[in-house]
Order: sequence, then structure tokens, then C-alpha cells
Amino acid sequence: MTDHDVAALLGAEGPFAREVPGFAPREAQQRMAAIVAEAIEERDALIAEAGTGTGKTFAYLVPALMSGRKVVVSTGTKALQDQLFFRDLPRVHSVLGSRVKSSLLKGRANYLCLYRLDQSVREGHHDRVLASQLATIRAWSARTRRGDRMELADIPEDSPVWPRVTSTPENCLGTECAFFDDCHVVKARREAMEADIVVVNHHLLMADLALKQEGFGEILPHADAFILDEAHQIPELAGQFFSQSVSARQITDLASDALAECQGVTGAMGLLLEPVEAVQAIVKRVRLAMDVLPAKGAFGELERNDAVHDGLTELRDVLAALSDLLGAQAERSRGLASAFERAQMLSLRLDRIVEEHSDADVRWYETWPRGFALHATPLDLASPLRAMRMSTDAAWIHTSATLSIAGDFQHFARQLGLEDPRTLSLESPFDYARQALAYLPQGLPDPAARDYTDQVVDALLPVLEASNGRAFLLFTSHRALRRAAELLEGRVPWPLFVQGSAPRHRLLEEFRASGHGVLLGAASFWEGVDVAGEALSVVVIDKLPFATPDDPVLQARLEALEYAGINPFMGWQVPTAVIALKQGAGRLIRDVHDRGVLVLCDPRLTTKGYGKLFLASVPPMPRTRSLDDVKAFFTAVDTATP
Repeated sequence: MTDHDVAALLGAEGPFAREVPGFAPREAQQRMAAIVAEAIEERDALIAEAGTGTGKTFAYLVPALMSGRKVVVSTGTKALQDQLFFRDLPRVHSVLGSRVKSSLLKGRANYLCLYRLDQSVREGHHDRVLASQLATIRAWSARTRRGDRMELADIPEDSPVWPRVTSTPENCLGTECAFFDDCHVVKARREAMEADIVVVNHHLLMADLALKQEGFGEILPHADAFILDEAHQIPELAGQFFSQSVSARQITDLASDALAECQGVTGAMGLLLEPVEAVQAIVKRVRLAMDVLPAKGAFGELERNDAVHDGLTELRDVLAALSDLLGAQAERSRGLASAFERAQMLSLRLDRIVEEHSDADVRWYETWPRGFALHATPLDLASPLRAMRMSTDAAWIHTSATLSIAGDFQHFARQLGLEDPRTLSLESPFDYARQALAYLPQGLPDPAARDYTDQVVDALLPVLEASNGRAFLLFTSHRALRRAAELLEGRVPWPLFVQGSAPRHRLLEEFRASGHGVLLGAASFWEGVDVAGEALSVVVIDKLPFATPDDPVLQARLEALEYAGINPFMGWQVPTAVIALKQGAGRLIRDVHDRGVLVLCDPRLTTKGYGKLFLASVPPMPRTRSLDDVKAFFTAVDTATP
């Protein structure tokens, strides 16, 4: 089938126009489908920016299914992965009458582990809530086919019971497990090996190709093509997966699992109890000593703090001793052998992070209320990403609505190590000149001013009155979000939905249902949120979304750019912020019938030279500095609404 034939399937005379209710043939969609088909055929690298409403999902699924090749499709989140597999793929399969076999593959932490469930049931649990959840999981285990946690919505995603009944690459017993023949991970892997289309998410893709740490390494590299949707997330994710990391959670889990594996092994508990308790105590002591430090920082901060430095030295010694003791017991059971391998790996990784100093890596730490992690992250991600792609001999197709800076793909291509890639830029089919208005309020102070958020809220109140609520307020910091929530509480007649007050999905459901709500969100609400229709008519962005300057990896990366003769601000910080702004602005118009106002509060858009780059990158809508124009826009909308 030629590229032209693939495009024709999505045309006015094609099966989608005949069979899919409400399907509108789009030239941009057909063009993308033809170019994706060509890239798959030629095993080419492609960067395809497809504006909101282009229909990019069908534009890559149709050529993928018609190619006759093995294709891995990777999405930004597990929610999008499920949507693609359970909604979009079946629809395309049905319309094309395709017999292509597809499968869904997630990281092993998403699948119930029958061995660990059995262990947890034997051990029992004193906490009534966790005991009840464990009973629910046990009952579900008897009827589930996939063993996918997503099926069990009754148990919160962050419940402490899940780590007890799922496996990690470190604690999996592999072929020596008594439950191997019924293992859900193994079944999912087998299905993926036999499938033509495998739907994964970026976390699993990066883990497999970068580290092979999920145990699915033999599947993904054999693909003929990789299609990465929401590809703008890849550079940041690559930093995580090419890092060497050790967390308090990994160490304490090892300690707990080592004791659990002592059951039934004579004398093992007597040998291991003391070093296990010592490891657990030292981890707590190190975390307590970190309380005086910033939540995230360069590794040097830890070395300058005597209590943390001494604690890490002691932790290395005790972890090495535990590893030696586990080694002496390893032949007595597969579980103890697995614990020994994990202890060796963690001990070696901890030694590397603490001892090794390389100009190619930046060492840093981060803390949480009850834990911490130590990392060594490479400054140059382009080289390992390039090597990863070359090892596959496959087509690599990167697509998203936000990959370019004012039409230029150089920043994205440089981050991924793509040299002279094929590029495609497709404008959104939406009529932004008619559907949208950008409002830049006058008189706001410099964003560094102490009362900046107060003044932003004052400037927004008349906009919210004109729109009758129906707004997303997007903030670059949680502090600003909390301050805005305080200021709006009791001053507006519309229901407020504040990030952190309920799970994200519930906030969005309640916001949609309210009809006139005002939702206040930070990082996770800037992308992947789709509210079409009248429930959302205003999107507010408080500041240009520059990355926080206290990030130790960012600091080191900027210094490296400066050393290489590249202006770090214009070469890195501005392009990264432009991509984030485009994501936030993209929440406003999600459908041909949507109308709304984008409020860009940051005065730097008009007072700084780089402001033009941001404005040139958002959808091409009329701009105004007059509140009267905003009121007139909504008056016209209300008049036009029957």
C-alpha cells in the first residue's frame, strides 16, 4: 500500500468518513498519515508537530496498522495508554477490518504478583484498612485475566498495599518462582512478543531501552518502528532513566524482603535480623539529618553536613555487610539469592554515587517527608539517546502538539541527538481568529514582586465575572496557587477546585459537572487535560513557566552550555519554557465549537525581547490589552449561544 493509499483511507471517500460518526476529513491528518507511512517504510527519524485538532492519533495508527511491520506505540501516561488501547485502536481496527494483533504492555509494578500476594496473605496485616484492601485484592486475583491494577479502582493508586503485592526488577524470582506459569507479567510479555502493535508508555519504553530494568528488553528492540506520542516529555524522562539512583525506599524494601525470605530457612533469621535492623535505623537517621537541608540540592550539600556524611558512610558499611551475609545464605533459597543480588546492586550503586566524581555527571539528592534518593545524572542525554536509537535499526517517529519554538525544531532535535531529522509542522484546523482571544492585562508588576499573585488575582476578577467562572488558573508554583486560592475563597460565587484538595481525576470530573467552576492547578494540570465545551472558557497563566533555578541538574546543565559557548538562557531556559507555555495554552480550545480567552499575565511578554518568541509560539489568536475587548468577546459568545 502506497503513502497515497494510506492517506486516502482518511479522506472524504475513505472508510472513516463512511463509518465513524462525526468524522471530518482533514488534509493535515492525511498528510501526516502519508509521511508517517513513509518514515516506517524507510526506517527514518521523523519529528511531527501536529496542532490540537489535527487528529494525530488516527494519523499514526492507520499507517502503523497498514504497514505490516511490528510497531511500538508509546504514550505519555498510563491513562493515555489505556485510552489508546481500549478506545482508539479498536475503532481503527474495526474501520479497517484489520486482523493485526495488538497488545498492551505496562511496567511490572502495574501487575499483580501472585508470589508477593501469597507472602502478604501469610504475613497478614495489623492495619484494618490495609487488611481489608489485601482481602479485596485476593478476591480479585481469582477472577482477573490481566492482573492489571487499573481494573481495581476501589483501592487508591498510592495505597501502601500495592508495593506488597507487586514486584520490582530486583525482587522478581523469575523462572524459579512457584507462580511463574501463571505470572501476569510473563503473560503480558508473551502477548507483546506475538503482537504486531504493542502499546506501551514512555516510562516503560525508556526503562527498557535505556536500562533493560523492567525485564522486557527482548521484546521492544525487535520492533520495526517506534511511535512516541507526547514526545515533548522524552528529554526530561531520559534524565531519569539514564541516571544512577538509590532511594531509601529501595534499601528498606530490601531489608524487609530479606527478613520475609528467612521464613522456613533454619537459622537465617538469627543471622540477618541484626544487620537488617541496623540498615533500617541508619536510613531513618540519615533522613532525619537531612531535615536541615533544602528538599533538593547538589550532593556537595550532603558532604558538607557531618551528620549526613557520617550516616551515609555507615550505611555503605552496613549494606555491604548485609550483602555478604545474604551471599552466605544465597544457596539456601531462591528468595535469599534474589535478596543477595539486590543488596549487591544497591551497595555498588551507592558506592558509585558517593565516591565517583565525573564531569559528565551531576550528583544530587532529593528528599520527601519519609524518604530520600541519591542520583548521578548525565549532563549529555543526546549521546545515550542516539546510541539507543541506533541499536534498534527502526523508524523513530516523535509527535506532539508542542515540539517547536516558533516553528523551529532545533532545540528538541538537539536534546534527543537527532541529526538532520525529517520534520513536519501541521497547523491546528481550529479557527483561532474567531474562536479565541489572548488578553495581556496592563499594569501588573514584575513577577518577582512580593504582591504579584495578589495583583494577578485582582486583574482576573473582572475576567471571571465576564466569563461567569468556567476557568483554569494555571500557576508555576504551588505557593502562588495556595495564595490565589486564599484570595478567591469567599470572594467569588463560583465553586473553586484546588489542586491537592482531591485526586486529579475527581477534580476534573467535578469541574466539568459544575458548569461554572474555577480550577486552580500547577504542574500536572498544564498538560494532558482535555475539557471541551462551555465548562472551560478561560485559561490563565500567571507567569512564564521557567524551570526553577535551584534544580541542581539544571544548574549544571546551564554551566556546561555556557562553557561550550552557548547562551544558557536563550539556548535552554527560554525554549524549555516556550514548550511548557504552549502546553498550558493548549488547554483552551479543544474542539471546533469551543470559544475562550487565554489570559497571559506575565508582563515580560511585552517588556523583554524574548517575549516575542513566546507570543509567536502560541496559537495565532487576536491579542488585546483591553478588558473591554474581553467583555465584548463573552457578550458576543452569549449572544451567539441559542
